Amino acid sequence: MGIIKVENIRVFAHHGCLKEETIIGSNYRVDVSVRANLNKSAQTDALSDTVDYVTLNAVVVEEMRCSSKLLESVVQRIINRIFVVCPEVEWAWVSVSKLNPPIGGDVEKVTVVLEQNRT
Repeated sequence: MGIIKVENIRVFAHHGCLKEETIIGSNYRVDVSVRANLNKSAQTDALSDTVDYVTLNAVVVEEMRCSSKLLESVVQRIINRIFVVCPEVEWAWVSVSKLNPPIGGDVEKVTVVLEQNRT
C-alpha cells in the first residue's frame, strides 16, 4: 500500500450560500490524498500501473467548477469522482479550503475535510 498526495491545488470557484459568493467567486485550496497498491508501479515504472496525479488534479478542477452551497457537497463530489475514474484507489481524503471567507472577521480560511473508503 502507498499514498499519493496532490497538495495545494489552487482554484477560483463560485461556492457559497450567499448569492454574492456564487456571483463574485473566491479562491480555494484543495488537498487530496489517496491510498492504493503502489507495489506494481514501483517495480514496473509504468504510469499505467499507478494512480496518475494529473488525473487527480483534473478531477478537482472539474468538480470545483460545479457551484455548490456547501463545501461538504464539493468534497463529496470530488471523492465520488476519484473512485469512478481511479479504480485502484481504496481510500480518499480530500480537504477544500475557502480562502478569506466572507464571515465578518479576519479569517484566513475555512476548511472541510472528508475521508472515505471505497465501498
